[in-house]
Amino acid sequence: MRPILLLSAMLLCLGTAAVPTRAAEPSSARLDHILLWGRGIDQATSVMAVKLGFQVRPGRDPGGVANRYVRLADGSFVELLGVTRTDPTFDPGMKEDRQALKGGPGSRTFGFRSTTLDAVYGRLKKLHYAVTPFFTGPDGAKPGWRLFAFDRAPLSSNTFFIDYAADYAPDQFDPANAGDYRVTREHPNGARELSSIWLVSGDAESDRRQLEKMGFGHAVPVRLPQLGAAGFCVPVGPTVLLALQPDGKGVAAQTLASGGPRVLGVSFGVVDLGRAQRWVERGYERSLATYRGVSGESFLAPTRDDLGLSIEFHAMVPGAAACAGAGI
Repeated sequence: MRPILLLSAMLLCLGTAAVPTRAAEPSSARLDHILLWGRGIDQATSVMAVKLGFQVRPGRDPGGVANRYVRLADGSFVELLGVTRTDPTFDPGMKEDRQALKGGPGSRTFGFRSTTLDAVYGRLKKLHYAVTPFFTGPDGAKPGWRLFAFDRAPLSSNTFFIDYAADYAPDQFDPANAGDYRVTREHPNGARELSSIWLVSGDAESDRRQLEKMGFGHAVPVRLPQLGAAGFCVPVGPTVLLALQPDGKGVAAQTLASGGPRVLGVSFGVVDLGRAQRWVERGYERSLATYRGVSGESFLAPTRDDLGLSIEFHAMVPGAAACAGAGI
């Protein structure tokens, strides 16, 4: 991916040679967050808060592109992005992102979090990945984050690796604000974790091979009939990355045909599935059916028109292994 895209988005907050087929799995890695464009920042905020029941936190608005956050108790989050003026300042990567989304909502970028970032960087560089230099933020005056990205995207959607200082909290640096930190990660819908990110492309096997090469092996075949998709469930620590492609007619085929490879959806674990279901049913004024998904009992919120991707809620199952519910 173009590193400037990631640098710009993070500053708002905060092709390879032949190698062995299996690399050592990056230590303490998990999925961290996605960058989600709305039709506008207030539209995206309204959907996430009113229709879906998330608490949305303020961000910044430099250059006419604002961001806001949905932060989860597991440390993951969704970064909402939206244009706030007619002449926003886009860097080339951001402009490319907007062009691919045709100015509409959706996501094309997500991040891995790792507590051994230097080791992961060195391993990927030895494997001849086109990794960028490290970027740091937010301003060097306080503990912050470090990340690196890729000059050439190894996966069908753009990605990066990030880590945070132990006491970094972008919505409150003062340790005395522990109560504030806690309540900003409590949501009316009961969401506690970002458990999976779903990628869609025309070649799920290619993404699987790249993920294995990057150190994320143990893929399990999976089908998502509710989306008309099939591919692989790949464990990333306690979280799951789904590498999917269309499987007949359905949302996956429609999404790929209309906009190309991207983040097809995300899944959130909730403490009370019934409460989350009732909230979303009120928000969208329709009844929603549950099904047995990769993460257990789940339902799908009808967010594709609003947000450009699907959002799944599932009941949290303590101790459940990643991809335990997958398999064709």
